[in-house]
Amino acid sequence: MSIISHHARAAADEIKTVFDFFSSYRADAADGQVVADLTFGNPHEMPLPGLVAALKTHSEPQRTDWFAYKTSEEDARGVLARALSQELGLGFVPEDIAMTTGAFGAIALAFAMLLDPGDECIIPVPGWFCYGTVLRNGNAVPVKVPLAEDTFDLDLAAIERAITPRTRIVVVNTPHNPTGIIYSRERLAELAALLTAKSAEIGRPIFILSDEPYRRIRFDGAGFTSPAELYPWTLIDYSYGKVLLAPGLRIGYLAIGPLMPEEAKAELRALATSTQVAQGWTFPDAPLQYAVADLEALSIDIPALQAKRDRMHGALEQWGYRMTRPAGTFYLWGRAPGGDAVAFTRRLAERGVYVMPGTLFERPADFRISLTGSAEMIEASLPAFEAAKGNARA
Repeated sequence: MSIISHHARAAADEIKTVFDFFSSYRADAADGQVVADLTFGNPHEMPLPGLVAALKTHSEPQRTDWFAYKTSEEDARGVLARALSQELGLGFVPEDIAMTTGAFGAIALAFAMLLDPGDECIIPVPGWFCYGTVLRNGNAVPVKVPLAEDTFDLDLAAIERAITPRTRIVVVNTPHNPTGIIYSRERLAELAALLTAKSAEIGRPIFILSDEPYRRIRFDGAGFTSPAELYPWTLIDYSYGKVLLAPGLRIGYLAIGPLMPEEAKAELRALATSTQVAQGWTFPDAPLQYAVADLEALSIDIPALQAKRDRMHGALEQWGYRMTRPAGTFYLWGRAPGGDAVAFTRRLAERGVYVMPGTLFERPADFRISLTGSAEMIEASLPAFEAAKGNARA
């Protein structure tokens, strides 16, 4: 008889592939050499000077309660309500914002507030590999629905087939990890119409959780539409860890869509703080909340990131790789030569280059490159990619 809970075991099983990869992915390196680690979205250069300055400034106490218990601080919420209203063209108010430990914390908060045991949440495949483990930990059911083959757009017919009377949330991640696709306003409007009709059929609203941590990382002047602009029953999660390339600083938020009916907004506002307390006081640390106005003004160098995308994408396509050209995020997604992602990533690892196999995204023939490595790392990795493609042909 196991001593642990069934839901904890189910959550562990959902994330096991990722943890196994994380603990062993450098094992195939020759003599432990590392030419380029292009797996996770981690920084490989020193942080933004403005970020360091903000942390120093706001870590210096200005009054006796500087490091007292914090929930969602009013100043931070006010900054974000104004910024979101301007960015998305919607009327957010401070009460709409819950400060969280990154987008991860915001996603967990949304699931906890909306899902009862046995409720279903539709999640995209390929997609972020932590949705399922958070859902299982809450005794909810992840329903994995494939994106459209080749284009990786939302497959509305597949979503419609997956909806049941237990469906409570549809996760929409745009710009999308791992493919970099940004969903069009037209496709999101079609999704809104579908969910409106299905909600009426079921007799309760189906929510969209709009997962937007890469919202400000877009290329070639690409636009962005949040589902909150089109569908009233939308919650938005966001993280500063992406746009600042500082995932170890855990600050983000969950925002209630302003078009939601007032009665429903009031329920969610009243519930958010107590839910975060129940989850283990999952509010960002005090200095990070004080720094929100400074963080809002900072960003990694998007043109430099686009240049890395162009260099890597152009080289791989030149050698015959089948790649998706990302419109946003800092990832590059493609088909593994030979159709075996694990074998392909091992060939790269033998040359000191590490990428993520698509098995972590339930796509065993694909792979993901993180472009957060330096330009020098990107350049140094290219011979390994050329050689690995040649080996696959042989």
